[in-house]
Amino acid sequence: MTTSPLELGGSIWLRAGSQTLGGKSRIDLLTQIGLTGSISAAARAVGMSYKGAWDAIDAMNNLAGEALVLRATGGKGGGGAHLTARAEQLIATFQILEAEHRRVMEHLAQTNLNAPNDLNLMKRIMLKTSARNKLLGTVSAIRTGVVNDEITLHVAGGHDIVATITRESTADLGLAVGSEAIALIKAPSVMIALPGEGLRLSARNQLAGTVADIRPGAVNSEIIVDIGNGASLAAIITQDSAQALELARGVRVVAVFDASNVILGVVA
Repeated sequence: MTTSPLELGGSIWLRAGSQTLGGKSRIDLLTQIGLTGSISAAARAVGMSYKGAWDAIDAMNNLAGEALVLRATGGKGGGGAHLTARAEQLIATFQILEAEHRRVMEHLAQTNLNAPNDLNLMKRIMLKTSARNKLLGTVSAIRTGVVNDEITLHVAGGHDIVATITRESTADLGLAVGSEAIALIKAPSVMIALPGEGLRLSARNQLAGTVADIRPGAVNSEIIVDIGNGASLAAIITQDSAQALELARGVRVVAVFDASNVILGVVA
């Protein structure tokens, strides 16, 4: 797997307490609503679906604790809309912050900072999620459906992981063939099977590997499966299951999980 060169950059995200309102795309939507007085026109201007624009407005209004956009149904182009004074202030503040942020990024780019691989790695290892398994990969295929997309991610060890996500999520994450993404899989969602000619499973993901460690608990055991190239998967199964499969270090196994249990993320 190849890693694209990292360029020094960054983005600004606005928060209301512990909640994230969004970044530049939502501010751009607000700006276009102010310019056009139309949600549908604003959505087209920023490359967003009409439903996505409504969802974004609802989220911003709810998270801000006060209205940022006021709408009137039945207007031309799907209903008129106008910004509140609070929204106009938010746009002005964001533009000032963005200009200052750009100045800082340009300054850092002119320094002797020359560690793109280290910076990229730091972003990945600082990612905090509740999912036990996190695998970096490259999108190798996207199969588009009416509602959901099937995303194939090529990860370490030469494996392909398939995830089923909504089309809207594919667009929001900016996924495309060749882009990087991180697959998140909770350990209880991973089943362990023994390889063999008679093994037939409906689960989309079946990764062959070797038991690297077994960490027993009171009822369940955590099974660590080495899937190659330094990558591993953790599975939580009952101790009875571990004994029935006669699991031990070095035993060849198959880590199995459904495509619907895979969450995809990207590092902004």
